[in-house]
Amino acid sequence: MHVPVMLAECLEYLAPKPGSVILDATCGLGGHTRALAEAGATVIACDRDQESLEIAKENTREFADRIRFRKATFAELGRVPAAESCIQLDGLLADLGVSRYQLTTGERGFSLMSDGPLDMRLDRSQGTTAADIVNYESEKELADLIYRLGEERRSRQIARAIVRARPIMTTGHLAKVIEQAASRTGKIHPATQTFMALRSAVNQEGEQLEALLQWIPRLVKPGGRAVIITFMSIEDRTVKQSFQAMAKDGVARILTRHVIRPAEQEIRVNPPSRSAKLRAVEIEESYGDPGKHVSPAVRAL
Repeated sequence: MHVPVMLAECLEYLAPKPGSVILDATCGLGGHTRALAEAGATVIACDRDQESLEIAKENTREFADRIRFRKATFAELGRVPAAESCIQLDGLLADLGVSRYQLTTGERGFSLMSDGPLDMRLDRSQGTTAADIVNYESEKELADLIYRLGEERRSRQIARAIVRARPIMTTGHLAKVIEQAASRTGKIHPATQTFMALRSAVNQEGEQLEALLQWIPRLVKPGGRAVIITFMSIEDRTVKQSFQAMAKDGVARILTRHVIRPAEQEIRVNPPSRSAKLRAVEIEESYGDPGKHVSPAVRAL
């Protein structure tokens, strides 16, 4: 069962209604997409994972007349509204968490709790796998990556253990190597932050998030809103700083003075939501032209 995170808050800030067009940039299994369409909005549902999109189509089939599915990364969002004959959006939503389907399907390689190939690609038709990084990066590069993207303070000892244990081809093997190198100090598995760092690196998540943030004032019309849900502190800081910069430049008005967290009731029903943080802005000045002032780095993705 798929439970969309902070659904009530998303609906409150995006205010979907008949006639509005909202882009769900992370369709996943379709939870948020379904609720937006049920409220009457036309939804452009995007995801870089084709397998998830196929499941989402099935989960939202009764609202098929209101949903347009597109396979796209954040960097590719600039051309999506035009492809759907939409000039600008009334709203944009992005939930940066990995879906339950991805986490519980061992062969996808995201979970340290179920053994499977060390993959971690959101789009399995492209790119480097986690096994490539784990087995071929230098010890220093591994340590820097784990520290920078996973905020893991024990990155050097973990990287040293990984290099000594090569080759590592499965999630179970990697989790065991890390647990032996960095003992458990609480409820969280000691490999958690390393797995998050590898997932981020494999999918260029930092670069893709920067692209998403650049697209917001170019795709959303004045008066329209953008909502982003993060699960990692490094992502939340990036969103917070970007929204603050938009507000300072007069491009957007921040709607969430303080970060919004799930209610205790939601956490009890859906424990993975406990790490979620939601931030929202309302666009005051749209660039109108999706290609205007887009950085060369985004164009290169």
